[in-house]
Amino acid sequence: MINKIPFNKFYKLFNVISFIMIFLSIILLLFKGLNFGVDFKGGTLIELRVTDKSITITNLRDSLNQINLGDVTVKKFGKEKDYLIKFEKKDFNNPNFINEIKSKLTTSLGNNFEFRRVENVGPKVSSELLKSGIIAISLSLAAMLIYIWIRFEWQFSLGAIVALFHDVIITLGIFSLFSLEINLSIVAAVLTIVGYSMNDTVVIFDRVRENLKKYSDIKIFELSNISINETLSRTIITSVTTLLALFSIFFFGGEILKGFSLAMILGVFFGTYSSIYIANPILVSLKVSQKTILKEDKD
Repeated sequence: MINKIPFNKFYKLFNVISFIMIFLSIILLLFKGLNFGVDFKGGTLIELRVTDKSITITNLRDSLNQINLGDVTVKKFGKEKDYLIKFEKKDFNNPNFINEIKSKLTTSLGNNFEFRRVENVGPKVSSELLKSGIIAISLSLAAMLIYIWIRFEWQFSLGAIVALFHDVIITLGIFSLFSLEINLSIVAAVLTIVGYSMNDTVVIFDRVRENLKKYSDIKIFELSNISINETLSRTIITSVTTLLALFSIFFFGGEILKGFSLAMILGVFFGTYSSIYIANPILVSLKVSQKTILKEDKD
């Protein structure tokens, strides 16, 4: 039996690093919060293309501020003269609201722009979407907890659930740190992260469980390392092929898909990492042995 890579020697080091990342992520989420998009806050999103190269983002922002739209965010989007404008829309009952904005922008900028996309979300709809997103993530975590509790012994279940929370919290912490927008596509990405992380963890846990039954003389500290190495080729192939697709989406899929693909990239990275350095060290800490497996099988 060959231990190619001594993953177990770095358990403590990476546990400390993970603890620091989780702590910082929680601090960021509590005090800085998340940058919710129009989907969750309500308001208007406009994708605008400027045809006059002399018009800068500063000119555009100044013109929008004169219209009294409230808090306005303007950032470059896609091509050089494409911009994404977000603001809290105050007059939802006025059907000519967008036309009025066009008219006022024409007065200050001339007829040198076009609205390529307009999205409106009311406050009631946005609050319902946020609530639904939180419920969806919570239910997915609960479903995974029930599945893993039935599929494995409670020690394995604890390791898998801690790894899941680790992946989700750190991913959200990174989004909070860089003020990246949270919208419905990010919720979809987080749900996918949950499934990906659990899948990778279950593959390693299956091998650990098999090896516990086969090798009663090997301690869990060494056995977890053996199991990780035996499933390493599968883990690398799955992660690399997934990342190749995600990086293609990130670089060539356009600005709209960047947030989604970034969340997925982070999820794949942390999902693979947590399967090795979060879930397995918990088995070591709880001193899982062959007796644990045999006892649960008899029950």
